[in-house]
Amino acid sequence: MTQSSQLEPWLRGTHTAVPPFVRAVLHALELAGEDLNLWCSALTGAQLNLSLAGNASVAFHLRHIAGSLDRLLTYAEGRQLNDAQLSAKATELEPAATARELLAELHDALDESRRRVLALAALPPGTPRAVGRQALPTTVAGLLVHVADHTQRHVGQAITTAKFVRAEHAG
Repeated sequence: MTQSSQLEPWLRGTHTAVPPFVRAVLHALELAGEDLNLWCSALTGAQLNLSLAGNASVAFHLRHIAGSLDRLLTYAEGRQLNDAQLSAKATELEPAATARELLAELHDALDESRRRVLALAALPPGTPRAVGRQALPTTVAGLLVHVADHTQRHVGQAITTAKFVRAEHAG
């Protein structure tokens, strides 16, 4: 649970007009934004870009969440990635800017993702979709569930890295 007095998104009674699995995706995106604000907003640019023991930096995870949301939702919408999306993916490991800039980019991506997820809720969950150049088969529901679990995986990695970075700079 987030370290606040506020209930987690899934306990707030929101998004009741959408199917339950879509609601869970929306709640996961909301929780991601809240948790990343809590644990990463106070980090300096140097701390955000620090890689400890060969692990990816917090900045990478923030950028990767934003980029992967766009890519996964593009597939869910039945489209393939464009050159701009592929170029952006190639820059995710590059050092990034300030916490404010990174979190603004992340929150813009989360807001846009919630809009796109709501639009996809109108489709039958079993609508076939293809992922990547190999056209790996999946469904709209499969992609939306992966949006939630992939995002939460990187949220956990970003938070863990942020905690180690803070400890490294505290001593």
